[in-house]
Amino acid sequence: MDWSVFGYLALEGLVVGSIYALMALGLTLVYGLLRVLHVAHAGVYAVGAYCGWLAFVLTHSLVLALVAGAAGAVVLGVFLDVWFYRPLAGKPPLIPLIGSIGLFLAAGDLLRIAFGPYQHSFPALSDSPVASLHGVSITASQVFTLAATGVLLVAVYRVSSRTRLGLAWRAIAQDREVASSMGIDIPRHTALAFALASALAGIAGVIVGIYYNQIAPTMGSEPAYKTLAIVVLGGLGNLWGTVAAGLLLGVIESVSAAYAGNYFPPEAVAFIALILVLLFRPQGLFGR
Repeated sequence: MDWSVFGYLALEGLVVGSIYALMALGLTLVYGLLRVLHVAHAGVYAVGAYCGWLAFVLTHSLVLALVAGAAGAVVLGVFLDVWFYRPLAGKPPLIPLIGSIGLFLAAGDLLRIAFGPYQHSFPALSDSPVASLHGVSITASQVFTLAATGVLLVAVYRVSSRTRLGLAWRAIAQDREVASSMGIDIPRHTALAFALASALAGIAGVIVGIYYNQIAPTMGSEPAYKTLAIVVLGGLGNLWGTVAAGLLLGVIESVSAAYAGNYFPPEAVAFIALILVLLFRPQGLFGR
């Protein structure tokens, strides 16, 4: 085995997996509080990517692109919480799930109407190598992606485990009625969770646009099912199991694309892993 090739594939898998983890982390956070699969999260991700792209086109600032992507996604995410999920509170889980799928499809169609069905370039960073590690070339976009996702994941850890807000989220996830009786404002804390989850999705959309140098109205289609698979793999509601599952899926996809791409597409890896976990370990690889 050529270890430089394997190292490149592992690096590529970690980069893509870190984006998966960032995207799925928000989905896990929303599920932990509402117990619904927020499929429209992938639409929020695409909207955030377009907001970041517009900001970059106008200002050529990478920082403003990230801020605009997060801000646009937060506005949409909180809007969905207030005007869609709250009115459906207490309904059977299938109802908000079906509605969320419809919202995801509507977001893609609105982006197609507003910006056209074609792709837009996002040339924020060069693909030229900036460093080499044991024969593996590292590009600026890879460094940026790993650094940005690493900082955000650490920030989410700090918020969820070291703040009163994170404590309130954990209380709501364990028992909404008891948390409410103890004085926790459920709607306010749910809105804040949607804001954080949506910001992560919007930033992930901008990072993907920068990494692949393109965005498209349908860019949320693939993450829509992969993030669901990652959430199940990590254990529903398990934040750090979700991060580990995202990184693992990214590496497996990268390696399988190189060594088994002629037998089945790498996109099938998420489905295969999801089916196996549901059959043999329905609580997820890392437990609940």
